[in-house]
Amino acid sequence: MRQAVTLHGIVATTKMQKFYILMVLGIYFCLNLRFGRLWEEEPRGCATSEPPGGAMAQRSPRRRSCAVRGRARAMAEGPQPKRKREEEKNGGAATQGGAAAAFTLSDLRVRRVLRESARDKIVFLHAERIGLSGEGTDAVVILEKTPFQEEKIPDLLKKPMHAELQMHNDIYCTFYLSPPPELSEIKATVVYPATEKHIQKYLRQEVHLIRETWEDYRNITLPFIQSQSFSIQWVYNILEKKAEADRIVHENPDPSNGFVLVPDLKWNQNQLDDLYLIALVHRREIKSLRELTAEHLPLLRNVLQEGKEAIGKRFGVPGSQLRIYLHYQPSYYHLHVHFTALGYDAPGSSVERAHLLADVIDNLAMDSMYYQKRALTFPLRADEPLFKKFQEAGKV
Repeated sequence: MRQAVTLHGIVATTKMQKFYILMVLGIYFCLNLRFGRLWEEEPRGCATSEPPGGAMAQRSPRRRSCAVRGRARAMAEGPQPKRKREEEKNGGAATQGGAAAAFTLSDLRVRRVLRESARDKIVFLHAERIGLSGEGTDAVVILEKTPFQEEKIPDLLKKPMHAELQMHNDIYCTFYLSPPPELSEIKATVVYPATEKHIQKYLRQEVHLIRETWEDYRNITLPFIQSQSFSIQWVYNILEKKAEADRIVHENPDPSNGFVLVPDLKWNQNQLDDLYLIALVHRREIKSLRELTAEHLPLLRNVLQEGKEAIGKRFGVPGSQLRIYLHYQPSYYHLHVHFTALGYDAPGSSVERAHLLADVIDNLAMDSMYYQKRALTFPLRADEPLFKKFQEAGKV
């Protein structure tokens, strides 16, 4: 006998099935009455306390995920960190010159869509905020669908929601769901005030691969970097603990071979699937991969080993499940290393831009001047000033 299918499960066809369903519902409602207030404050199924020994690695993946969210909530209760380059959550504004320009998302007016990705479920918007004088100030808004959280998935089918049947063919059904707000979160990143550089950064553009020799670096890339006013004050604020001190996962304070490890803003810390952290070195004179020599091997080995150990201890993710790499060209010219979950297709992790840290260490151990000798390939958008420099030099 074929059973009717609904979004709430399979209809019970026996007395025993009905008994179990009624028993589960009874337990559910009793717990809801007893702990309803608690559940409003804590995500269901999560506990913020550590097990004996504090070893997150001993937990199951689900409990590790809950513990990560517990830490995220604890951080949220403290002062919220602000980065000049990026966001403040929930519609808050980035800061400029240390002065907060508080506003809500409803204060912004969308001017155009800069870029969108159906695969990544993300859209980049050029917006503006109209001031009291009537003049508009540019902003960039990034809207991104957050990943599913394992312990909330059952609620997608249990809680009342609008469900529109799109197709039913034999054993296959397709529904369009409108879940409640707590199950359909969107992360909003706001860059405000945004410069023309910010807008161009997120605008859809043609991309070209550049093959840069060491001579090209000295004659084209390095003079370009030196002529630009790239602000990395937000990096120094983290290193000096003037901002985001409560977000630091690990620090080696050695001025020559030390670094600070912090979660990247692209990771909301609600799940481990898209884990993303950044290691910022204390040394300020190293701009990028191009300037590394064997002198820097102790620093790079510290980042690799201590970074893996810190992430394993805090989040329970082993080093064998981490992708650890440097970008070239980097998005900002202060040496930093990316730590991402191996299963996460992180932006910039593709072969034309990412260089695995372990490979970098091996290359420098073989030849101290390795990255001053070899040509490096990297992508550039057609609108980027550096691309125009290579064009003018006849290199493209």
